Amino acid sequence: MKKGTLKADILLLLTAAIWGFAFVAQRVGMEHIGPYLFNGIRFALGSLSLLPLIYLGKGNGTSGSAPPIPISKGLKMAGSILAGLVLFGGASLQQIGIVYTTAGKAGFITGLYVILVPIIGLRLGRKASTGTWIGAVLAVTGLYLLSVTQQFTIDKGDFLVLLSAFLWAGHVLWISWLSPRMNPLILASTQFAICSLFSLVAAYAMEPIVISSIFAAAVPILYGGFCSVGIAYTLQVVAQRDAHPAHASILLSMEGAFAVLGGWLMLNETLSLRGLIGCAFMLSGMLLSQLWTYLTANNE
Repeated sequence: MKKGTLKADILLLLTAAIWGFAFVAQRVGMEHIGPYLFNGIRFALGSLSLLPLIYLGKGNGTSGSAPPIPISKGLKMAGSILAGLVLFGGASLQQIGIVYTTAGKAGFITGLYVILVPIIGLRLGRKASTGTWIGAVLAVTGLYLLSVTQQFTIDKGDFLVLLSAFLWAGHVLWISWLSPRMNPLILASTQFAICSLFSLVAAYAMEPIVISSIFAAAVPILYGGFCSVGIAYTLQVVAQRDAHPAHASILLSMEGAFAVLGGWLMLNETLSLRGLIGCAFMLSGMLLSQLWTYLTANNE
């Protein structure tokens, strides 16, 4: 393995760990403030954390080596606002859902977006591989074992996080179109700012805003803002320049496993044997969906 590839893999694993443990921070933050206020502050911090990189001229290109595809400034702004609105929807559903479920379950259910992306892409004329469909069956089986009760009902929190996974998938598809057409760091910072703005408006309308409660939630807010949004995003951008796509798929899919680990270590959360088997099915489905192309190509 090349030294650059090994470094990239380590950075991607660190990214997955930061994102996984962020579910713990999001869970703890809800003990002090409402979900909209939490998201409003953390995404504001995330947006601000990228400004130094933008000022220093980092990320002027795109994720690849090709020059940006030219589009108008108006379309760039409209696209960034739409990305921020979808991010607001996904983050809000996820954050509200975490109030009613565990950090570990939220991490795994959120991870379903990696399977939903190619399936939703069918509506956009994209093809889905056989591995995607097999992975979807495994993931749905795992979701059933993890979240559906013997009375064939799903917990409120799990359902809200599941809805957020659909929005995360839509967000990925939209960003995949928009990011080659503008500075990725400016796009990220702008969408975070839009998400923060709408979250703060919702918090002002529906939640109590108490300064002492904000200070009590300072640690999870700072982790969610600077680490989960600012640092992890930057690490992902840097690492994926040198990472093998298959490696990236595997390592980033470990986010759910780190969420379970963090919930166990810090919140004393536990999963039943049925839940653990469900997590194994979901992780297998996510990995197979991502790796099918590479596995079949190597066998040709």
